[in-house]
Amino acid sequence: MKYALPLLALLSLLAVEMGAPPPALGSSPEVVIGSKTFIESVLLAEMAALIARSAGARVVDRKGLGGTRVLWDALLKGDIDLYPEYTGTISQEIFAGKGIHGEKAIRAALGRLGIRMTPSLGFTDNYALGMKRQTCKKLGLFRISDLRGHPGLIFGFSSEFMNREDGWPGLRDRYDLPQKNVFGMEHDLAYRGLASGSIDATDVYTTDAEIAYYDLCTLEDDLHYFPAYKAVFLYRRELEKRAPRFIAALESLDGKISAPEMIELNELAKFKKAPEIGIAARFLAKRLSIESRVRVETVAQRVWKYTKEHLYLVSISLCAAILVSLPLGIIAEKWRYPGQVILAVVGIIQTIPAMALLVFMIPLLGIGGLPAIAALFLYSLLPIVRNTYAGLHEVPRDIRESAEALGLPPGARLMLVELPMASGIILNGIKTSAVINVGTATLGALIGAGGYGQPILTGIRLDDLGLILQGAVPAAFLALLVQALFGLAEFLLIPKGLRLKATR
Repeated sequence: MKYALPLLALLSLLAVEMGAPPPALGSSPEVVIGSKTFIESVLLAEMAALIARSAGARVVDRKGLGGTRVLWDALLKGDIDLYPEYTGTISQEIFAGKGIHGEKAIRAALGRLGIRMTPSLGFTDNYALGMKRQTCKKLGLFRISDLRGHPGLIFGFSSEFMNREDGWPGLRDRYDLPQKNVFGMEHDLAYRGLASGSIDATDVYTTDAEIAYYDLCTLEDDLHYFPAYKAVFLYRRELEKRAPRFIAALESLDGKISAPEMIELNELAKFKKAPEIGIAARFLAKRLSIESRVRVETVAQRVWKYTKEHLYLVSISLCAAILVSLPLGIIAEKWRYPGQVILAVVGIIQTIPAMALLVFMIPLLGIGGLPAIAALFLYSLLPIVRNTYAGLHEVPRDIRESAEALGLPPGARLMLVELPMASGIILNGIKTSAVINVGTATLGALIGAGGYGQPILTGIRLDDLGLILQGAVPAAFLALLVQALFGLAEFLLIPKGLRLKATR
C-alpha cells in the first residue's frame, strides 16, 4: 500500500501533463465552439471552426455535447462561445412559454442575455413526422391528422423531442392523437427502427439525408404546429470585441447554404463516410473561397489522443477518491453511527445513473473535464470506502489486543498493524473502483470531456462500427490492463498470507 499512492499520484501528474491544452500562442483570440450530437450541427460547427482559424483565432472544439439545454446553458455560462441553433428551437424551447416569436423578438430577447444571433444561413431544418413510404401508401397517411384513425401505431421519438415544448406532448394535444405506444430513443437509431419495422413513425429533420436513403415520407403539418426552424449561429456578445474578424467572417455565411446543399453535406458524412472537417472545408472553399489546410488524423493518432484524455479523467478522479475514501473508511469502522451515515451516503451515490450524475454536474461545474472528473470521483468512493471498512473490521481481535498490550497508541496501531493487515482487501477495493472508472469515463464525452467515449458517440452518429470499436476496444483493453497492474501490485506489495485473506 505504501507504494500504491505515490504511483497513482505520479500517474495523475503525468495524465495532467498529457491532457493539458497547449499554451496560448501570441495574442490570438480563443473561441470555444460547441455543437449538438447530430451530424448537421457538427458540420456547421466545423464550418465555424474553419472560419475562425482563417480569421486568426485559436479554436477549442466541443462538438457533440448533447441537446439544446446543455448547449444553451453552456453558452450562457461562458463554457462555450458559439454553437449552431434554429430559430424555432429558440422560440419554442429556449424561450418556451414566453410568447417570443419572429426574428426581431428573438434577437431582442437574446440581447438582454448578452447573446447575439447571426443572420439565417439560408436553409430551414424543420421538424416533421417521418414514416416508411410503403406504410404511408398502405394506410393512406399523408397528413399528421390522418394518424388519429390509427391508434395502434408505434412511435419512437428522439429523447429530446419527447420532452420539448414543441415536441410530442404539444403535438399530441394539438392533433388529439390517440397513440399510447410512444417511447424515446436516440435520433440516429430511430431511423434504423423505422427500416426494421420496430417502430412506425419518428421525428425527422427535413434536411436529414436518411429521409431519401430509407425512402421515407414526411406527413404534412396540416394544423401548422411546428414553427420555421431557420439555421443560425448563437454567440456571446463579448466575442464581437474579442474576435471581431471571426464574427465578420462568420456572418458572411448569410444565406449561403440552401436546403438541398445541406442535405447533400449530411449525406456525405452519414453514408459516404467523408470526414466532417473535410466536408466543411470543401464547402467553404466553394462558397466563400476560404481555403483551409485540413489535417485528417490517422487512426493511431486519434486513439492516442483519446487515450491521453481517458487517462487524465481516470487517474485524477481515482487518486482523489483514494485520498478521500481511505479516511472515510477508517471513520466508518472506528465510529459506529458516523460510519453508518458514510456507508449509506456513498451507497446512495452509487445508485444514481451515471448519465444523470453527469448532467447534475453541468450547472455546478460547466462542461468538459472538471464535471466528468467530479462524477467519476463520486462513483469511485463506494468500493474503496466499503473495502477499507471491511478490511479493518476483519482484523482479528487478538492482534488488536496484542498491539494495545505492547503500548502502541491508537494512531500507531492503525498505521503499523491494522492498515497493513487490511491492505489486501483495500487494494481490491481500489482495483474495483479503477476498473469501473475506466468504463464509466466513456460517458464523459457527452459533456465534452473527450476520452474513448468520443469515437463511440461519433460512431453511433455516423452508423460507423469502425469508429465505435476505436473507443470500445481500447477502453476494454485499458480496463484489463488496470486490473492486471493492480494484480501485480498486490503480488509484489502484499505478503502471501494477507493476499489469501483478501481473496477469501
